[in-house]
Amino acid sequence: MSAPGEPSSSDHEPPHREHAAVSAGKAVVDGVRDAFVPAFKVVELVGDHVILFARAMSWLPRRPYRPNNYLEACEYIGFGSLAIVLLVGAFTGMVMSLQSVYAFRQFQLESFAGGTTGKALALELAPVLTALMMAGRAGAGIATELGTMRISEQIDALESMAVNPVQFLVLPRLVAGMLMAPILTLLFFVIGMTGAYFVAVVGEGVDHGQFVLHTRDILEPIDIIQGLIKSVAFGLLVILIGCFQGYHAHGGGRGVGLGTTRAVVYGSVIVLMSDYFLSQVLLRIIPPEGA
Repeated sequence: MSAPGEPSSSDHEPPHREHAAVSAGKAVVDGVRDAFVPAFKVVELVGDHVILFARAMSWLPRRPYRPNNYLEACEYIGFGSLAIVLLVGAFTGMVMSLQSVYAFRQFQLESFAGGTTGKALALELAPVLTALMMAGRAGAGIATELGTMRISEQIDALESMAVNPVQFLVLPRLVAGMLMAPILTLLFFVIGMTGAYFVAVVGEGVDHGQFVLHTRDILEPIDIIQGLIKSVAFGLLVILIGCFQGYHAHGGGRGVGLGTTRAVVYGSVIVLMSDYFLSQVLLRIIPPEGA
């Protein structure tokens, strides 16, 4: 027992207990904060891309226009990606048609292979696979080119000459991506349907008239329009990510390599993710017949 006039042990907590309680509370706060760090980084990354896009688009109606920059970007993104897009499109249509013929043949409905292949190509496969090819070819190339210009201080040299690098380097590529993506998607669809026709009619003996008739019945013009709308968005996203990763590259050659890798990975992932949300929106705005 404590002597009279002395404070009891219950009147004051020992200092080490108070310190332990404060440390435990701080640890909980730090843990919660660390758990949300990835989400904060994703939001910050999305915001940075939006800012770069807004800065580039703000230069669109302003001089100087530099049309040669747009033509060169269209040639690099469109013509440069043409061969791989046509090759992938041909074999995608061929394998889709082959699988459809064998799937429908057990119901004696193999003539529907053309319509189902056309529907899949127009709505999903043509815009998505074209965007993935653009991410692997044009997106990676743009990230490497701009990243090399950044680490070699060429972008800084443009600013010192009173040339806005966003207008000079980023804007033409964004516009070219939005213009070339639907053209490449349409070519993907055409070559894919050509391959599908040869596999089904010439290779598997499907009747030509039935193949064409069911293709006209199942495939609607609005399906192709929806695919082209998607392709515009995909082209913008892929090229924007490539420009961002190159424009903000740092750390020498290794940084350029990492930026190029991120441009391909991020571009491919965002295309597949945005495809779902765009499909939801377009199906609400332009529902299919009979829905």
